Amino acid sequence: MSRGKSHSVRPVSKRVPAWCKYSPEEVEAFVIKLAKGSVTQSKIGAILRDQYGIPLVKPIVGRPIGEILGASNLKPSMPEDLNNLITKANRTMRHLSRNKADAMNRHAVERIQSKVRRLAKYYVKTGALPEGWKFTPETTLV
Repeated sequence: MSRGKSHSVRPVSKRVPAWCKYSPEEVEAFVIKLAKGSVTQSKIGAILRDQYGIPLVKPIVGRPIGEILGASNLKPSMPEDLNNLITKANRTMRHLSRNKADAMNRHAVERIQSKVRRLAKYYVKTGALPEGWKFTPETTLV
């Protein structure tokens, strides 16, 4: 069942739009400046879109935000989506420790932890996480 279309939609064309007035060097400098201000990759993209009118970084610079951050040693040690899932799992477990009878959230914790394990397995396989990395509820966020 569809739940609506209120999400953002990526630009149709992969080419640099004619109205985009920034050079690749300027866009790269924006990305590095925002990353040094401890802004996440997804928020960097949203800020560039909303404040600077840059629809996508990759067509302009030739590489995505993650590669730009990796080249300038600003890439976080844990992928952003995995970090967000671990944060959500920890928040839900903290809620469960205060509300013991909340059976629906007990099931939600199991689902979130399963997502974390599946995503971590993928990141270990691709090399984004070290070999043998395992998720435990006490995993500290990076």
